[in-house]
Amino acid sequence: MIFKNISKSKLTLAFISIVITFFVWQQGLRDSLNRPSVTFDISQKEQEIAELSLQSIPVNLKKIFIINDPVDQINKSLSDVSFEELTERNKLIRIITSELNDPKIYKNISKDFENKNFKFLIDEIEKKSNNNSYKPSPDTFDLFKGDRFLYHLLSRKFDFDDSALITKSFSSKMFLKILAIRLIPLFTILIGSILALKILWTTIALKKFGWKEIKYLDLELIDMVLLIAGGFVVLGEVVSPLFSISLVELFSRNISNELSQSLKIFFGYLFMAIPPLGIVYYQIKSLNGEFNFKKDYLQFNFLPIKYAIIQGIKGWLTIVPFVLLISLIMNSLIDNQNGSNPLLEIVLNNNNYLSFFLLFLTTTLLAPLFEEIIFRGILLPTLSRNFGVISGIIISAFIFALAHLSLGEMPPLFVLGIGLGITRIASGSLFSSVIMHSLWNGLTFLNLFLLRT
Repeated sequence: MIFKNISKSKLTLAFISIVITFFVWQQGLRDSLNRPSVTFDISQKEQEIAELSLQSIPVNLKKIFIINDPVDQINKSLSDVSFEELTERNKLIRIITSELNDPKIYKNISKDFENKNFKFLIDEIEKKSNNNSYKPSPDTFDLFKGDRFLYHLLSRKFDFDDSALITKSFSSKMFLKILAIRLIPLFTILIGSILALKILWTTIALKKFGWKEIKYLDLELIDMVLLIAGGFVVLGEVVSPLFSISLVELFSRNISNELSQSLKIFFGYLFMAIPPLGIVYYQIKSLNGEFNFKKDYLQFNFLPIKYAIIQGIKGWLTIVPFVLLISLIMNSLIDNQNGSNPLLEIVLNNNNYLSFFLLFLTTTLLAPLFEEIIFRGILLPTLSRNFGVISGIIISAFIFALAHLSLGEMPPLFVLGIGLGITRIASGSLFSSVIMHSLWNGLTFLNLFLLRT
């Protein structure tokens, strides 16, 4: 019997939780279609770094790292998007990099800009368009030194020297960034592919996969419904944000918008984790009559620590080629995929180091630990007991992908969830899947950090 001796109150709570979860997730997935994809911004940032690194790239490597002129590539990408949909900065970049000679265009566009400095630039570009010999003092553009790429474009447009800002040292740093951005994923895919082939060969040779014994709590599927729908969604995603956002807004009136945003994400995640973890605590205590931190209820199996970490690293390396392959297939099938996690854009455009630390802590420590406890620590073992290991991995991976509320990212997250489930069971250690999850988020975070100019 899957369900036994279930009280009416438990069934009622579960039913209400499922109904609310349906509407919350349905609305979340629908909203994700209106969120822009961060892929466009990532591609543009990479081209900006490539342009700023040009003077430091060895001649014999330029054909490898710079296939087409970066500025032309940026202009082409921006031209493929409706002008009205571009950010003010991208509108400005498109104007600077395009050959627009009609002064009326600048007058009409200028009215649409809220940024006064950008309006000023439109006026300068208009003067240049009316009189090609017009050459303002370089000091005129000192306001834009904080945006090195934009300043560099202005130096090209108005023919002034930007070497005091775009120094050889700075250009070398940009070249090192390009090296890291291009080579780290490449080496990861190469090593991961070799590992995957080795595991496949071993599995075929032994005619079985080396699953470790799964220890599970004596919980029923109804408990999983209450944990995921009731704790994770209703209390975690609906109720908790009301408190976390209010708390941050109360204490963050005099701090920068970037830091305030990061604090909302950090405390939002903490508050979101409390209800489901509280339910886990209550479920364990009700089964055992107590909750003892020394007991490894969820099979973390920290020791031997070296083994657990190595298994996590292996799992991460092995799954990377498959997730990236699915992402590549999705990109080739669907143009302009929407629904990227808003956190990605926040990290990409953040310039506050305290904000970065909070976001790093959230993505590489809090999120992996919390999500692995819920999805691979509680849900996966229960599903595996009732439906078998393979089905348990697939169902838990699907719910994991669905819970991120992004239609565009669901296929890659589903594959990642399968990898995390396999690592959890193959290693016999929840800690290994936490390490793997942390490495995945960490690599994404590192890539976004490197893309900042």
